[in-house]
Amino acid sequence: MHRVFFVSDHTGVTVEILGRSLLARFGSLEAELSTRPFVDTVAKARDLVAEFAGSSERPIVFTSITSAEVLDELRTAPALVLDVVEPFLGRLAERLGVAPEAEVGAFHAIRDVSRYQARIAAVEFALTTDDGLRAQQYAQAEIILVGVSRSGKTPTSLYLAMAYGTYVANYPLTSDDGSLEDLPEVVRPFRERVFGLTIEPGRLHQIRRERRPEGHYASLERCRHEVAAAEALFRRHAIPFVDTTVRSIEEIAARILHRDGGDRAPLRSRML
Repeated sequence: MHRVFFVSDHTGVTVEILGRSLLARFGSLEAELSTRPFVDTVAKARDLVAEFAGSSERPIVFTSITSAEVLDELRTAPALVLDVVEPFLGRLAERLGVAPEAEVGAFHAIRDVSRYQARIAAVEFALTTDDGLRAQQYAQAEIILVGVSRSGKTPTSLYLAMAYGTYVANYPLTSDDGSLEDLPEVVRPFRERVFGLTIEPGRLHQIRRERRPEGHYASLERCRHEVAAAEALFRRHAIPFVDTTVRSIEEIAARILHRDGGDRAPLRSRML
């Protein structure tokens, strides 16, 4: 079992994403992962070095620490220390003709208040139109996600809103209201903005059973019927859809935004 640490002088989000992406290239690697944020002083780095020294196996350390002094201290550890930023800074600085900033957490700072507010507005839109609510606002939606209950519509809507500032509504397809038989009337005028989510029936059965174990809602038979009906509906109306069973929310979002195979994304879609 490998011990892997993601060490940052800020939140640790960036280095963890990069580190996990690199580790994923090694297949079914067994590793114990730990994130250590806000290691922003030499003293804190020294404490980590002492911790690594007590490990029975040389750990792997991914880091994005900005301070040269703190990073130098971390590099004294009996560990494989990988700076995920350093290989690119010099080449970028040369190409841009600008020296990189040494400010900790600069990537996460709110540099454009209007864009930040736009992202918050997108999150509010996703919440107010969740699960078929306020269908009268669908004209404002850039994407309308449709799919059976527990196929991942709400988390995907919120991720697209938070990460890209995209206005996303979602509508549930159920056996109870006939929405699995034909595209719901409230969604039909916006068919070009509709994107479907599907899921493997066995996985859907597990998810629903955890939420509501009693009754027909979680039965495997119902899950199979609803998934088959939803996918048939998508094909009948030429609605693009993606299987969420084993895909990360980041991959699902990317497939939705670039569903035509090109670089086009909805009007308000952007990294903020």
